[in-house]
Amino acid sequence: MTTLLAYALAALAEIAGCFAIWAWLRLGRSPLWLGPGLASLILFAVLLTRVESAAAGRAYAAYGGVYVAASLLWLWAAEGQRPDRWDLGGAALCLAGSAVVLLGPRG
Repeated sequence: MTTLLAYALAALAEIAGCFAIWAWLRLGRSPLWLGPGLASLILFAVLLTRVESAAAGRAYAAYGGVYVAASLLWLWAAEGQRPDRWDLGGAALCLAGSAVVLLGPRG
């Protein structure tokens, strides 16, 4: 599995899992949302282990930018709120930072 695919799937799993808990606590949904939510969070953790990185901390740091961008896609697709220019600019900065962490030369 490629790193980009692992990050994208991990982001989807993490956001879906967190949203299940949000839906239960903030939107009054059934506690039955917790089962799929917790399974999704476990899948998220497993997917992050598939990233090509010698150090877990570096993999997690680089993932942060992907998470920010994916969260804004979730905002738009699942919650019907279009990200504004500040959201998009912030996501671009985060993705640039992720690229530096992930692709920077190591000595």
